[in-house]
Amino acid sequence: MALLKTLPLYAALALATACSQPGVKASQPVVAESRAPQPAEAVDGPAADAEAEADARAQAALPKQPLTPDILFKFLVAEVAGQRGEVGIARSTYLDLARQTHDPRIARRAAEVAMFSHDPAGALDAARLWAAADPGSDRAQQTLVVLLLNEGKLEEAEPILRTLLKQDTANGFLHLSTLMGKTRGSQAGLEMAERLAADYPALPEARFAVAQAAAAAGRAEVAVAALQKADDLRPGWEPAALLRAQMLDRTSHADALAFMRTFLVAHPDAREVRLAYARTLVTANRFDEARAEFTRLTSDFPHNAEVSFAAGLLSLQMGDAAAARDFLTRTLEYGPRDRDAVQYYLGQAAEQMKQPDVAAAHYAEVKDGNYLVPARARQAALLARAGKLDEARALLKATRGENDAQNVRLIQAQAELLRDSKQYAAIFEVLSDGLKRYPDSPDLLYDRAMAAEKLGKLDVLEADLRRVIVLRPNDAQAYNALGYTLADRTRRLPEAIALLDKALALAPDDPFILDSVGWAQYRAGNLVRAQDSLERAYKVRPDPEIAAHLGEVLWARGQRDEAGRLWQSSLQTHPQNEVLLETLRRLKP
Repeated sequence: MALLKTLPLYAALALATACSQPGVKASQPVVAESRAPQPAEAVDGPAADAEAEADARAQAALPKQPLTPDILFKFLVAEVAGQRGEVGIARSTYLDLARQTHDPRIARRAAEVAMFSHDPAGALDAARLWAAADPGSDRAQQTLVVLLLNEGKLEEAEPILRTLLKQDTANGFLHLSTLMGKTRGSQAGLEMAERLAADYPALPEARFAVAQAAAAAGRAEVAVAALQKADDLRPGWEPAALLRAQMLDRTSHADALAFMRTFLVAHPDAREVRLAYARTLVTANRFDEARAEFTRLTSDFPHNAEVSFAAGLLSLQMGDAAAARDFLTRTLEYGPRDRDAVQYYLGQAAEQMKQPDVAAAHYAEVKDGNYLVPARARQAALLARAGKLDEARALLKATRGENDAQNVRLIQAQAELLRDSKQYAAIFEVLSDGLKRYPDSPDLLYDRAMAAEKLGKLDVLEADLRRVIVLRPNDAQAYNALGYTLADRTRRLPEAIALLDKALALAPDDPFILDSVGWAQYRAGNLVRAQDSLERAYKVRPDPEIAAHLGEVLWARGQRDEAGRLWQSSLQTHPQNEVLLETLRRLKP
């Protein structure tokens, strides 16, 4: 990468200007940093005079550095090296030039090149030269102090920080934490923050800086005391309350929520705290309360896309599609960062409201990004539901994802369209075609294995699932699917049980893996272990297939009344489940 395309050309502009003017000799001083040319129609006046005076002062402050052949040669070496991507040569040459000239423009350039090339020691040397050559430059002092703190040189950094804080005290303390670099989170960093803050005992921002340093260092008691002092100095100050809530939330959503709720009772107009409160309610899965808070915040933050979007999503979550539509429609008016996401959820709201044409129109507005594939999949599902399966498949085939993952998901979506009509041969063909493009896609391999099982192609199923296990050795579901199939459809029971034990080790509480383990043990004649696994599975998830398997084990153990009650109970909620019905036909003719 060429440095000239990524770094400011302060020294380059100065030297180029000096060398390009007729009659300028090598012994003349380097000119000041170039400014953009002014329009021809610019008029004179007090503002122009003030600007000219400022330029003159800046020019006078610069060193009268002669442009010798040696300086010019080194400068050109550095620039050409940068253009060619040889950053090591550019860095060392600029640093040597900065030491030779003590010109702040060249020192700044040396610091920038060193930082660009990840050379903190070189950047620090250059920053020291820059700050010494231009002691009045806040930019130079700020750069130097950040580099010093990153290198843990607190003793050298502290007096510079004191000077900078005197110039902009409150704002400086608010941003002190971001300057700390590698010192952030250390006891030494906390002690320095306390020393700096000691000079401003009545400033809440100073107490806030101490609290930030203490929180980062794991000194919660010091942080809480500093935040309490900040609140005493400025009651209801939101930054202090937000930091306290963040600290509490690290260990307990409930404690953070309780604190913010109490704070909002005392300070009901604290909008930022209310926003944090609403977000924490979402994190704690308290959606009803979160929705109420976000709805209120739409008044506190009018025309705020983030707030109205959150209110819309929560309304959708709570099943209030009409309110979701209203919030999301307003979000579009407020210029959201991700219009595609808003359009997608508007489509979801329209589907909930039984408006398929409206939903399809919103999905069609999603043009790219993470919501492209879900939107096209929903469009296709709506078409298929309307009896337009060929049109739905054509839509998915015509869609091009932004990456391989999206394209794989589009292939899966085509297969899902066919699954409802049980077109397993067509599903197998779609997935096989997809695997020609993405032969090592674990998702396509797994899906084709499931289609192969329906077609009785157990050799394909086994080959695909074993390939998935190679690609994703910790994929519990691949072990489970292969183990269950071998147990159910073959006599390779020891192999099946070994695969299922591996799946259970990877996901010990998965009810479907427990079901497979129980079924394999039943097939192997281990009825006690089979019943134990199946009862555990059914307790976690009362699925009809698990009920079918558990009932069969109970039946085999002579507990036929209990098996019958279990099956009848499951039939009431899943009257069309194929596995359950087949079990009843086989055992209760």
